[in-house]
Amino acid sequence: MSGAHAARRDVLIGMGALALAGSRAFAQPVAIPAGVTRIDPALDRILDPAAQVEVLSRGYGWAEGPVWVPQEGGYLLFSDPRANIVHRWDEKGGARPFLQPSGLQGPVPEGVREAGANGMRLDSSGRLVIADSGTRAIVRIDLRTKKRTILADRFEGKRFNSPNDLVLAADGAIYFTDPPYGLTAGDTSPLRELDFNGVFRLAPDSTVSVIDRSHSRPNGIALSPDGRTLYLALSDLKQPHVLAYALGAKGMPTDMRVFRDMAAQRDQHLPGQPDGIKTDAMGHVFAAGPGGIHVCSPEGTLLGIVATGKPIANCCIGNGGKTLFLTSSDMLCRVALRGG
Repeated sequence: MSGAHAARRDVLIGMGALALAGSRAFAQPVAIPAGVTRIDPALDRILDPAAQVEVLSRGYGWAEGPVWVPQEGGYLLFSDPRANIVHRWDEKGGARPFLQPSGLQGPVPEGVREAGANGMRLDSSGRLVIADSGTRAIVRIDLRTKKRTILADRFEGKRFNSPNDLVLAADGAIYFTDPPYGLTAGDTSPLRELDFNGVFRLAPDSTVSVIDRSHSRPNGIALSPDGRTLYLALSDLKQPHVLAYALGAKGMPTDMRVFRDMAAQRDQHLPGQPDGIKTDAMGHVFAAGPGGIHVCSPEGTLLGIVATGKPIANCCIGNGGKTLFLTSSDMLCRVALRGG
């Protein structure tokens, strides 16, 4: 999801061959000189180490929050929070704006750095649920009518900072992170009302509970397929971890452990940091981090890294499990999976 530092969004690393002036979508995907690093042979069951990373479109301020929509033949939605746009991509039509504005609907107040939607998911009825950084709320959107419904915008009467990423449990509960990335001054913003950067649970009855208030930069969030483990990425250079929380019967944590420590990749000064997370049906974890997407076993073993040469904010699995989509700096990319 949104990075911990504004500078991360402005760094575009190499790859001058991709500088196609004014171009957003390509008539044909463009393969780039980046790809898959195989660390464990178990990776071969998930994707081919020889698979190419393809650029589908580019030219965004910071591509984020991809989600696959299986209706209408299947299409991808992804966000550009600073531009306040959600884009739609499909094989036939390429990428074009879908929601504009995607988040904050009125004038953008001074002090708001990211007015748009960030992380996105679909609920069980096929409606889009977004972490709306600009509105500072969790919002549900009907994809047909584009009607917006605010599900939560406060905790104990105080406005959220700038919701960043979210995941939906089978019972309809929504887990989400609330760092200060959407506020220009971050932790010192005069718009800030909460004195912590929390991880929250929005229950089906609209009750908001705190999962954890101890982290400085909670970011990407995901659930294991059985709903018993909650994954949390920390975009903290001093603590570049993905954590795993064991969840009890009421959906609240009973234990926590470090699932993946990305300090080794951080120390190599690879592009990116812990960010968005997704899981597949087998429980593998796809976590954005230094160097790209860290593909991990359910136990936390690093199997491989998918790289684009630029920081990757987030990813999602789509196209019937056949494709891993990547939102990477100013680009939307994909790499083939063995699933489906």
